[in-house]
Amino acid sequence: MKLVLIIIVVLVVSLVVLNQFVTRSIKSEISINESVDKVWNVFMDHKEYSNWNPFIRQISGPMEVGKILSVTIGAEGNKPMDFTPIILVNETNKEFRWVGKFGVKGVFDGEHYFFFEKTDSNQTKFTQGENFTGLLSGIFMLTIREETEGGFNAMNKALKDRVENNYLR
Repeated sequence: MKLVLIIIVVLVVSLVVLNQFVTRSIKSEISINESVDKVWNVFMDHKEYSNWNPFIRQISGPMEVGKILSVTIGAEGNKPMDFTPIILVNETNKEFRWVGKFGVKGVFDGEHYFFFEKTDSNQTKFTQGENFTGLLSGIFMLTIREETEGGFNAMNKALKDRVENNYLR
C-alpha cells in the first residue's frame, strides 16, 4: 500500500513539474491585402473593437511596455472574460505582446502576441498566437483550445475585412 501511494505521489509531482516547463501554443495567420501601417492602425484603434472584433471585445489602458491593460475576450456565444495582462512589447508595425495569468502566476499563464509582417508593398501577414504555461495548462488547454482557436480565426478574418474595406483611409 505504501509503495502504491509513493508511486502515485511521484507521478503527480512529475506531472506538475512537467506542466511548469511545457509550453502549449495556439496560432492563427491571415494575409491582408493592405500595407502594414494600415493594418497596425486598425489593430491599435482599440476604441473601435466593439464595432468589429468578435473575440477581443475591449482593450483599454496605456499602450506602454510594462503597463497593465484591461481586456475583455469572449468568442461568439460565450460569456466574456475580463483580465488584466501586462504589455511586454509594443513595436509599431511589427509586434504587440502581453502576458496574463489566471489567478496566481504559474497556475495558467498566457503570453499573447500579434505579429505584423510586410510580405510585399501592399500586403501584410498578420499572425496572432498565444503560448500557455503553468501547472494547469494541460488541463485548461483541453477545454479552451477549440474555442480560443476559433476566436483567433474570427478576429483575424474580421481584421482583414475591416482593413480591406477601407477603414481609416
